[in-house]
Amino acid sequence: MIRKFSFGAVWALCLWSCQPAFSQDTTSGKVYTLEQCVDSALARNPDVKAARFSMETGKVYRDQAKAALLPSLSGNVSRSIYNGKSVNPYTNEYVNQQYTADNYGLNASIVLWHGSSIMNYLKQGVLEYEASRMDYQQAKDQMTINVILDYLAVLNEAEQLKMAKVQAEVTREQVKRLEVLNQSGAIAPSDLYDMRGQLSANELTVLSTQNALEAAKLDLAQLMNIPYSANMQLAPFQVAILSPYQGTVDSIYEYTLGHLAIVKSAELHKKSAQKGIKAARGNLLPTLYVSGGLYTNYSSAANSEELIGTSDEKTDHYVVINTDKLPVYAPTANYHEIKVPYGDQWKNNFNSGVSLNLSVPILNGLAARTKVRAAKIAESQATFQEQTVKIQLRQAIERDYLSMHTAYETYKKLLSQAADYGESFREAKVKFEAGVLNAVEFVLVQNNLDQAKLNLIAAKYHYILETKILDYYQGKLSW
Repeated sequence: MIRKFSFGAVWALCLWSCQPAFSQDTTSGKVYTLEQCVDSALARNPDVKAARFSMETGKVYRDQAKAALLPSLSGNVSRSIYNGKSVNPYTNEYVNQQYTADNYGLNASIVLWHGSSIMNYLKQGVLEYEASRMDYQQAKDQMTINVILDYLAVLNEAEQLKMAKVQAEVTREQVKRLEVLNQSGAIAPSDLYDMRGQLSANELTVLSTQNALEAAKLDLAQLMNIPYSANMQLAPFQVAILSPYQGTVDSIYEYTLGHLAIVKSAELHKKSAQKGIKAARGNLLPTLYVSGGLYTNYSSAANSEELIGTSDEKTDHYVVINTDKLPVYAPTANYHEIKVPYGDQWKNNFNSGVSLNLSVPILNGLAARTKVRAAKIAESQATFQEQTVKIQLRQAIERDYLSMHTAYETYKKLLSQAADYGESFREAKVKFEAGVLNAVEFVLVQNNLDQAKLNLIAAKYHYILETKILDYYQGKLSW
């Protein structure tokens, strides 16, 4: 069961059922209000924290799905050392020497179309995150109702313990009175022994109720994830006369379908699975994408020649003057070889490229088709889970509503019974103290009243507990 709780509604509950909220450290322990118990459980309980971590993980995956729409960008840098004959990347000519070469590149690509797979993965991620938010809300809602029920359990046991102590004290006073009368011989000794036996029974009831109270405190402390303390106290409920519960099974169920977090979570998981099928089918279609890059490089073998002057050099040509052959000289440029600077190579070698690419899947080990099949199974599972949640929710409401109705009828009967046994005990006490009624008969009347009072307390809190569960279904315990 899951529920969305809001501070306003629980504060209204406290005004209805609790004394003014307060927290204090006294010699008898700290007094907790319902609000403080719920706050502690939501902040400390490991189940709630685990649900929050799952929600945060879902947010990460959603953001990753959004990031898939962005271009991919990568850079690369490499240095190579060459020995022997190789191609000089600067001149694109063969050289036979040792040199180093650096390459730089910046590449980018973006998918233009992939069978709408990316968009469907994005939608699936968004739906999964929303479902995880509902799961987290469900964990908080479940924890809130659990704390309220354990809170009521502690108050129930505390009130029963108080009543048991009062009953034991009444019996103890009767034992003291009979001891005086027995010393004077005014009563039969069996009357005193019967009353002492009743006192032992009352004290055993006090002991068992005390143990039940401590166990209820332990359960509540564990939900709050705080150390158990026998001195733990709760602000009591101020319960007025209980009245019939308003609402029907159909109206409660209709409300839960539109508002309860567990239902919303199941519906979102189903929608997410449906998007998963579309996303998986997109992998069967071609991918169209644009890619491009910027590139440059450097080579330590890159050299350039610098003009340092000219000189006259004898050529193979000649001229004939008076039958004499005279050689021809021509000016020749003289160059000095120098290394090309790193920065110049960076600029001179800069180039870029862009391409439009179409990738068609043909056979990839049936991986894409396997993903489609798996996605269909996941969708069927999510659909079944949604139907199951709604069926079980209806069944739970019907069961809790019937239990609430039975608890209220039981409370009314026990209220009348306690009043009748109270009158019977009043008359029996007068007769017993007047010596008209023996101890066995008096103890029987007293036991009837004691048990009726304890049953009435249990019935009262049982009815309150059932109404709180039904309130939870209807969002009346918002936190």
